[in-house]
Amino acid sequence: MTAPTATAPTRRGPGRVRGPLLYTVASLGLLVMAAPFLWMALSAFKTKKDLTASPPVWIPSHWTLANFRELLDQLDMARYFMNSLIVAVLVTVCNLLFCSMLGYALAKLQFTGRSKVFGIVLAALMVPGNLLVLPLYVLMTKLNLIDTYAGLVLPFAAGAFGVFLMRQFMQSIPDELLEAARIDGAGEWYIFWRIVLPLVKPALATLTIFTFLGSWNNFVWPLIATNDPGKYTLPVALATFANDPNRTVGGGNGMLMAGSLLVVLPVLLVFAVLQRHFTQGIATAGLK
Repeated sequence: MTAPTATAPTRRGPGRVRGPLLYTVASLGLLVMAAPFLWMALSAFKTKKDLTASPPVWIPSHWTLANFRELLDQLDMARYFMNSLIVAVLVTVCNLLFCSMLGYALAKLQFTGRSKVFGIVLAALMVPGNLLVLPLYVLMTKLNLIDTYAGLVLPFAAGAFGVFLMRQFMQSIPDELLEAARIDGAGEWYIFWRIVLPLVKPALATLTIFTFLGSWNNFVWPLIATNDPGKYTLPVALATFANDPNRTVGGGNGMLMAGSLLVVLPVLLVFAVLQRHFTQGIATAGLK
């Protein structure tokens, strides 16, 4: 009868230590990033006493909607909201249409100079957006598009990032599928609308989120391209209100927090609706 062998003591591998450490670091990073948003959201419901308290208080001692009521009384939020919504929706729709069309052409169509066009797209990605503000302003002025929705939409109707994104996704579509459709007599427009676009829904959702977010939060260009307060978007209207010397310190800050929360809500709604496709699009992009 053999004696039982002693089992070696188990050691905690580096993976068992690394996992909790990564979760801890990620949680701390999430807390740092979410803290400003939580402060803004909670401050929107604080009273003037809580807003001016020292030391600052995180949780309101008395929840109130007075900041929202005062904001709606002092600012025409409905008009500013519609201005932002119109511009963001038009910019997003234009990007989805034009970027997908050009991405399809660069990915699946053979034409002279295709590589050069794609090189121009890559070069445009490297140009800082702030360098284009002055030329765009001069161009919009010569076209008499200042203080118009067209002046706010046309400069961003198509972007190099969107073209690059759609081109990369459409390259994953098998060429045999498109050739079979052409053999059956389908034209390029039919192939684009009925075959290609349904296959790249994750890319379209990703582009929708990025474009809508960028347009909704855009501040520099609407500030430059609008002189009429009736054409102000929400970020410009809130910035103008923040610089108003007539607003009180406590109540004014509460109204700013309430306005900022109203600005963020549509973006959160869009992300919540398209979250599944957005996650799928990011995961698919990582496999390319």
